[in-house]
Amino acid sequence: MATTYTVSARTRVATISGIAAIALLGVAIVLPAFASRSLIQDLFFILTMLTLAQLWNLLAGYSGLVSVGQQAFVGFGAYMLFGATILWGVNPVAALLLSGVFALLLAIPTAFFVFRLSGAYFAIGTWVVAEVVRLSVAQWQAVGGGTGTSLPRDARDMMWGVEWIEALFDVRASAARDILAYWLALALAAATIGGIYWFLRTRRGLALAALRDNVEAAKSVGVDAARMKWIVFLVAAFGAGIAGGLIFLQNGRISPDSAFAVTQWTAFVIFIVVIGGIGTLEGPIVGVLVFFFLQELLADYGAVYLIVLGLLGIVIMLFAPTGLWGFFARRTGIALFPTQRRLEIKR
Repeated sequence: MATTYTVSARTRVATISGIAAIALLGVAIVLPAFASRSLIQDLFFILTMLTLAQLWNLLAGYSGLVSVGQQAFVGFGAYMLFGATILWGVNPVAALLLSGVFALLLAIPTAFFVFRLSGAYFAIGTWVVAEVVRLSVAQWQAVGGGTGTSLPRDARDMMWGVEWIEALFDVRASAARDILAYWLALALAAATIGGIYWFLRTRRGLALAALRDNVEAAKSVGVDAARMKWIVFLVAAFGAGIAGGLIFLQNGRISPDSAFAVTQWTAFVIFIVVIGGIGTLEGPIVGVLVFFFLQELLADYGAVYLIVLGLLGIVIMLFAPTGLWGFFARRTGIALFPTQRRLEIKR
């Protein structure tokens, strides 16, 4: 009997986790029917931070692009949503797509600049671009200039789906908007994780992993390093722009300092990825849950909260440099989202 060989990344654990993920997604969709409004708001925060963490992980963990300027795309995307809604009369839900498109357009000249840098210079360059964008947006008087602005009440009342949610769950308009924002965040997080997982299992994903491990070796076998970095950078900007628009759509108010806050949209995101496990899809999921737990536990302690986050990050980098999930996976061999190829022999 002839022996055949196949290359596969599928495992039994991954199949079980996929079924569990689909079931969990179904529960999450119907959750607003019986969950409190505060829980919906907490889950919205977790889902949006998870999206940003997965996108940053795609940049740094899979392509080696350590950016500290992702707040540029978060803030610019959010401002374009407000601009499209206030100045052009676009429905805020539809304007979410414009948030991503404009963030992607911003990423094109940004990439031309920062891709000429490497290492620490690349990281500093992305931060400089973010500051330039923040200062430029602060001069945009039509959306409040340096003090910011609020989303018009009539625009919030006319958001697609709000009236239907009010009737479905018998809630007020404000609660209906929270549910709509939660569903959109859930869809964005699921699409981000699913899209990245699909991409990593393709040939381009394999090429990206090769670039992460050894750039010169990857180039020697025909991998177009520049093209791969462009794709990843633009995709991450597009996703960050939509996430930023959604975050500030739910907030209802925006200002340059909040939209381009490096601590909120980059530093915390890096912390989530580092403690969870960089270079894995599971890592940011673990990291965002730990981050949320610490925030809820220590938020009332002011500076102590930030000190604890910093100390925890240092301890994990010293004793578990691959993060909590990496530490767990190394000892158990479990991968919920396997991307490594294995040779299977069939007789």
